[in-house]
Amino acid sequence: MGPVIRHQNHCLVERNTPIDRLAEPSPTEAGLESVDLVLRLMELLAHAARPRGVTEIARELAISKARTHRHLRALVRHGYARQEADTERYEVAVKLMLLGEAVRDRFDVLAAMRPEMALLREATGQAVTASALVEGAVVVLELLHGRTLIEFGVRPGARLDFHASAHGLVALAFGPPRLMEDLAGAPLKAWTAATVTRRDELEASVARVRLQGWASAPDQMMIGVNALAAPVFDHQGAWRGTLALVGSTQFIEAPPAPGQIQAVRRAAAAASDRLGWRAKAA
Repeated sequence: MGPVIRHQNHCLVERNTPIDRLAEPSPTEAGLESVDLVLRLMELLAHAARPRGVTEIARELAISKARTHRHLRALVRHGYARQEADTERYEVAVKLMLLGEAVRDRFDVLAAMRPEMALLREATGQAVTASALVEGAVVVLELLHGRTLIEFGVRPGARLDFHASAHGLVALAFGPPRLMEDLAGAPLKAWTAATVTRRDELEASVARVRLQGWASAPDQMMIGVNALAAPVFDHQGAWRGTLALVGSTQFIEAPPAPGQIQAVRRAAAAASDRLGWRAKAA
């Protein structure tokens, strides 16, 4: 991943540009203004203690009643606002709440994992990643770079293959059964010569992960790179995400050192504890 280069934005105006052309917003600017207005409308309705009328909203946002009404009707059509039949006032609709609920869990689990990620990085010196299931895929939520000379890691937002990553193997072992079922009809991509591509071998790997409580994936997606991952559970004992070390096979061997396994499992257990999980008595 290369350095991030930032550029300042400069506004250049041709010397002979007519004044009326300068005053007119471009289609892109007009679109951004419309998006900005919709977001302001949603925030106003969400924070309002009661339904609000068009005139009241227009006055508060300093826009025309016609423009206010047009954007409110768009929110109603998409289910983010509703209009009271008797007063004709507007308020937020249930779809906005459902949208918040859909992403809340993702950030709850990340908040539980973040403190343990920092401690795990300090204890091992290796890069640490956190992932969760997002729209049916294992997605990296956050990365902390390690203390090694060469940095290993994946960009937050990256999707990882279930069969070729430690995060994915943990998901298959402890996540919803449908994840394994969804792989039944699809070929397993061979990232390297070491990648597991046979269904029976994958099932054996997942069973082993479920039994031992951790997963590793040496050379599975890239030769010379390994990851060591453990599951994070919530108060109901349901898998919610995964913590993992990522680094060179020189430092995360196959199999990993017992001390590394213990460190990763301890960090995942501590994150689970923050979500209310309690280990079953042996």
